[in-house]
Amino acid sequence: MSEEVLAPLMFVGALLLIFSGFPVAFALGGTALAFAFVGVEMGLFDWPLLLAMPDRTFGIMSNFVLLAVPFFIFMGTMLEKSRLADDLLTTIGQLFGPLRGGLTLAVVFVGALLAAATGVVGASVVAMGLISLPVMMRYGYDNKLSVGVITAAGTLGQIIPPSVVLIVLADQMGVSVGDLFVGALVPGLMLAGLYALYAVGVAVFQPSRSPALPRDARPADIGALLKRVVLVLLPPLVLILLVLGSIFAGIATPTEAGALGAVGAMGLAAANRRLTMKAVRETMTATTKLTSMVLFLLIGSTAFALVFRGLNGDLWIEHLLTNLPGGVIGLLIVANLAIFILGFFIDFFEIAFIVIPLLVPAAMALGVDLVWFGVMIGMNLQMSFLTPPFGFALFYLRGVAPPEISTADIYRGAVPFIIIQMIGLLLIILWPELVTWGL
Repeated sequence: MSEEVLAPLMFVGALLLIFSGFPVAFALGGTALAFAFVGVEMGLFDWPLLLAMPDRTFGIMSNFVLLAVPFFIFMGTMLEKSRLADDLLTTIGQLFGPLRGGLTLAVVFVGALLAAATGVVGASVVAMGLISLPVMMRYGYDNKLSVGVITAAGTLGQIIPPSVVLIVLADQMGVSVGDLFVGALVPGLMLAGLYALYAVGVAVFQPSRSPALPRDARPADIGALLKRVVLVLLPPLVLILLVLGSIFAGIATPTEAGALGAVGAMGLAAANRRLTMKAVRETMTATTKLTSMVLFLLIGSTAFALVFRGLNGDLWIEHLLTNLPGGVIGLLIVANLAIFILGFFIDFFEIAFIVIPLLVPAAMALGVDLVWFGVMIGMNLQMSFLTPPFGFALFYLRGVAPPEISTADIYRGAVPFIIIQMIGLLLIILWPELVTWGL
């Protein structure tokens, strides 16, 4: 066997194991061990190469940047378990409901707010699916529009800071988390605006799909409603401003701001008399599970990258990507297509750990701004939550949707919002200033 084909074979072998349903962390680690044996037998490197693995593992465990991941997961999960997200949905729904298409606008608004307050997609989709979907169905909203806007608004947590995905991308790309947060702010809000624009368009041109609430369902005391809106909105907004403001102003690192957010979420729960042992226990369990998954994936991908480099796979990928027709444009087309296609089948964390380390050297060699590149990838990864058959937001909603909502409804409802996300992706490619304005 020629040594030139070992790196491509290793890459294909890992993908085949992943697509077969084998756990991704073990697929990457197992492929690394198998091809390490082949590499040693062919004399490409010696077993001492793998002695670097313990140092890299300890490096992962002591990575101060990655410590922000459990903090932001805890913050978002605590807001969900203490039902503060439910309060937001109910109150904003009553405020916008009297408008034609008002409930869809309320879902987009609350989705953006929850994204900035939590950064956790699952919590947002489940909360909106449980609270908003029954109300939208009861008052005659089109099922496909309802499920589409809920899944799409829920995924805003991928791109609007403080996003767990952006933290992982920053670590994998070697760029500042704060810079990536600043760069993603305008694209994230722009995407929420495009969702809202679509909701308004449907209300204007297809009013039967998104009617206004009937008079008997509208709040009788507008003054009391506005007071409740202020009381419900103000605390999460203050928390968001404290967390993101401290990062953007350079007062705190993302990890320190994440710790502040976690404590702040507990404070909000306590102020609303909802800081129970059950909520704390469930939040800690969910945080531990998701953080453990991320770390296992990172360790598996580190083993894969170590052996892949030993087989000169990094040079093969860089040569392949830097010699594409069209230079930077060719790299962008191939990178976005690869991420988009993989998003149909595997999780965004898995894509980040497998694909990003292969793309970054080529992007650096071609002089691509890595912050802009990272936000573009983050926007593309967001689509992986919506693309059938394995979009996670679709599964989250399927788990809480009533029987009248079919899986086909959920899939079809996501299509317009996937197209909107493609438009958003194209806009930041054509106008990089949307990302680099504050850098």
